[in-house]
Amino acid sequence: MNRRRLGSLTGVAVLATGLLTAPAPASSAPAPTAAVPAPAAAEAAAAEQNGGTIVHLFQWNWDSVAAECEDFLGPNGFGGVQVSPPQEHVVIPSAEGGNYPWWQDYQPVSYQIDNTRRGTAEEFEAMVTTCRENGVRIYADVIINHMTGNGSGTGSHGTEWEKYAYPDLFGDGSAAYGRDDFGPCFETIDDWNDKWEVQNCELLELSNLNTATPHVREQLRRYLNGLVDMGVGGFRVDASKHVPEADVEAIFGGLNEVPGFGGRPDVYHEVYGDQTVPYTAYTPYGKVTNFDYKNDFAGKFAGGDLAGLVDMPDYGGLTADEAVVFVDNHDTQRYTPTLTYKDGDRYHLATAFMLAHPYGTPVVMSSYDFGDNQTEGPPSVGEVDGNPAGWITEDTDCSSADWVCEHRDGTVAGMAAFRNSTDGTGITQRAADGSSRVAFDRGDRGFAAFNAGGGTWNVTATTAMPDGVYENAAGSGSATVSGDQVTVDVPAEGAVAIHVDGVCADPAECGGDGDGDGGGDGDDTVEISATAHTDWGQEVYVVGGTDALGSWNPTGGVKLSTDESTYPQWTGQVTIGADDEWKLVKVDGSGNAQWESGGNRVGPDSAPVWRD
Repeated sequence: MNRRRLGSLTGVAVLATGLLTAPAPASSAPAPTAAVPAPAAAEAAAAEQNGGTIVHLFQWNWDSVAAECEDFLGPNGFGGVQVSPPQEHVVIPSAEGGNYPWWQDYQPVSYQIDNTRRGTAEEFEAMVTTCRENGVRIYADVIINHMTGNGSGTGSHGTEWEKYAYPDLFGDGSAAYGRDDFGPCFETIDDWNDKWEVQNCELLELSNLNTATPHVREQLRRYLNGLVDMGVGGFRVDASKHVPEADVEAIFGGLNEVPGFGGRPDVYHEVYGDQTVPYTAYTPYGKVTNFDYKNDFAGKFAGGDLAGLVDMPDYGGLTADEAVVFVDNHDTQRYTPTLTYKDGDRYHLATAFMLAHPYGTPVVMSSYDFGDNQTEGPPSVGEVDGNPAGWITEDTDCSSADWVCEHRDGTVAGMAAFRNSTDGTGITQRAADGSSRVAFDRGDRGFAAFNAGGGTWNVTATTAMPDGVYENAAGSGSATVSGDQVTVDVPAEGAVAIHVDGVCADPAECGGDGDGDGGGDGDDTVEISATAHTDWGQEVYVVGGTDALGSWNPTGGVKLSTDESTYPQWTGQVTIGADDEWKLVKVDGSGNAQWESGGNRVGPDSAPVWRD
C-alpha cells in the first residue's frame, strides 16, 4: 500500500455505498464453513522449490497463474509467484460506470476466499497445488493493517459491510469485527515523523485494525493459517510499516508449517524505510522490500550508468539475505516510475541484471497495460450474472496487447535458471567499457555481460568458468569458454549470460558456432529485410512460437532496425527454423502491439512485406 495514493483513495469507498444488494456469488460448489478449506498437511506431496526468483503476476486470475506455473515458470526455474490478495474485497465501480480499480482488492471485507474477481476458493486451491507440483511457491499478498475505507457496501462474495463493522469474517458466523477492534487512533496519519501515529492511526482513511488486541490477532492468524494449510508457502505483507513490530511478531510467530515445501512460510514485509521507521525494524520477522535499492538501481540503469553496480552496497542497511529487491512494483510503476515496461529494452536489461546479481531476493514484475490511468483495473470479461465481484478478470493472454508479461521477455526468461545455477557464489568484475558496459563472473559457475550503450560491445574477458560452449540465458546464441577466456558480442541494450548448467553438448544445439552470435535448436540465422510503414514511436518485431522469437510475446521477439536512409525497410538477424511460425508485429512505446493480418508465416523469409 503506497501512501502516495492519497489523491485516488481518499473517500473512494463511499462510492460503494448501496450500489449492490447481495446476490449469491457464482460458484458450483457449496460455500465452505471456514475461510479456506484446509486439507491435511500429509495429503500434500513433498516439493522442492525451483529457486529464489519470484514473479509478481499482478492481478492474474487463479486459473491463469496455475497454467503459467505449469507451462512456463516451473520449466524455466522460477521458484515463486506473488499473487494478488485472495480475501473478499470491496467492489467499487468508477463514477463513469466501470473500471473497478486495482486497489479495491486491498480493502478487505472478510477473510473468506470463496469469491473474488480472480476466481473461487476451489480455483485458488487448485492453483496452489498445481504451482507446488511444478516447484513454484505461492506468495499471497495479505493485508493485516486495515479493512475498508469510508462508507458501506457489498463485498465480492456478497458480504454486507460498513466501516468498523464486518459481521462475518469466515462465512460461518463465528467471528466478526466491531468498532472495539479498531484504533487506537481513529484519525488519518498526519505527522509521518511520529512513529506512534504512523503505526496506530489510519492510513488513507482505511479502518485501522488494533492489532494489539488478542481478538484481532486470533482472526488474522486463523486467516493466514487457513492459507498455509492449503499450501500457500509465503506472504507479501502489505503496509507492514503501519503495524507495530510487536504485533507483527505475535501474528506471524504463530503460523503453521507449509505442507509440501515444509518449514514456516517465507514472509516479506512492505516497508518504506526512513528515519522514523527503518527497514531493519522488521528484519526479525521476515525479509523486507527495499525501496532504496529500487530508487538507486533503477535510476542508474535508466541513465545507462552501470559503473559501481557490481559492488553493490547494503541498501538501507539490509543485507542480501534480508532484502527483497525489484526494478519496479505495482505501486512504483504507477506513482513513482523510474524504469517500467514502458521503457522497453532498458527495463528488461535492468531486470536481467538484477537476476544475475547476488544481492537480495528478486521479484520480477509482470503487468497488464494500464496506459495513463493509474487506477485502471485488470483486463476483464465484464460483469457475470450472479457474481457480485464486479468486472471479472479475464484469462491472461501474453500475446495480447492488454497483458505485458515482462517475465517472458527474451532477455529475462532464462535468467532465473542463471540465478539458480550461480546461487551461493560471489561476484567478480571482469570487464568494463565506460559507464554503460560491464561484465562479471559469478564464482566459477557463471559469466554475464551487459550493454546499456549503443552498438555492439565486443568483449574478451577472463573467466573462472570451465571450458565449454554455453547457451546464452539472456537471449539467443551461445558463447565459448577456452583457456580461462570468453569472447562474446553483446548487442546494444542486450546481455549475454552463461552458466555451468547451460552447457551445449553440440554448438548447433544452441543455434550457433559458439561465438555468441547464434540462435537456437539448430535453426537458421537469417537476415530479415521487411517492408513496413509505421506510425511515430512504433518499432517492428519478428515474433513467433519459439523462445528465440519471444514465444508469441510481442516485446520478447527480435526487434528490427531502420534509419532515415533505409525506411520503410526494417532489417535484423533472426533465428528461424524451417517449420517455425511467426509474424511481423508493430509495437509502440507503451507496449501496444499491432499484428500483421493473415495466417502465420512459416520458415525463413528474407523479404517479407507487411500485410494489412
